Order: sequence, then C-alpha cells, then structure tokens
Amino acid sequence: MSDITSRTEAIRDRYRSTLGTVPHGAEDRLRLAEQYDRLDTEEAITSLRHIVLTDNPLGPRVQQLVHFGQLLALGRSGPARIHARGALHAGATTADLIGVAETAVLTAGVPAYALGIEIIAELTRQPG
Repeated sequence: MSDITSRTEAIRDRYRSTLGTVPHGAEDRLRLAEQYDRLDTEEAITSLRHIVLTDNPLGPRVQQLVHFGQLLALGRSGPARIHARGALHAGATTADLIGVAETAVLTAGVPAYALGIEIIAELTRQPG
C-alpha cells in the first residue's frame, strides 16, 4: 500500500469512527486531494474535525446533536443528515433528534423544525 493510499485510508477511518460512514463530499475531496497533492489539507481538516467531535467536553453524542441543530438552523439539509446519522452512531436516540428539531423551532423557525422532522422521518422509515 502506498503512502498516499494509507494516508487516505486513515482519513476515511476517521470519518467511519465519527460518523459511521464516509460522506460522498468527503470522498470527492479525498479524490481531488490525491490528484492534486493536497492531502495535507484534508488531513488537517479531518484532524480538527476529529478533535472537535470526539475529544470535546460535550462528548461525541452531544457534539453530533449540536451539529445537527446548528445545521438545521442554517438550513443545510445534506450536512444535517450526515450529523443526524452521526448522532445515532454515537448513541443518540430518535427522541434526542426530535428534541433538537423542537429546539430548532425556537431558534430558527418552523422551516428548521420541518427539516429536522423530515430527516428524522427518513432515518426511521421502515423499508418496504
């Protein structure tokens, strides 16, 4: 395994440990970083993200819930979905996610709440 490949895989492992998966956007950034010799940037960003999300007084579960709420308030549906899944991966419950969405109605209005509920419904929908 080449040095670049092992470094890229280490970044993917960080995403998997934090979010349970590697988001599509992260895969795109990694591909470009490899192609244009910018892996140092991705390593730095991933390291900071790992510190903030996992080595934080709030702990990974609460930190993911905070990210979910902040992203709802910003109306960022894609990243909010990633962090809702990340919160579940970190031990949050569906009730925790609903609580965040309900808080968002006070801080960011009904559109943020509706987005949160939409995401939670998607995550809890039974297949078939």
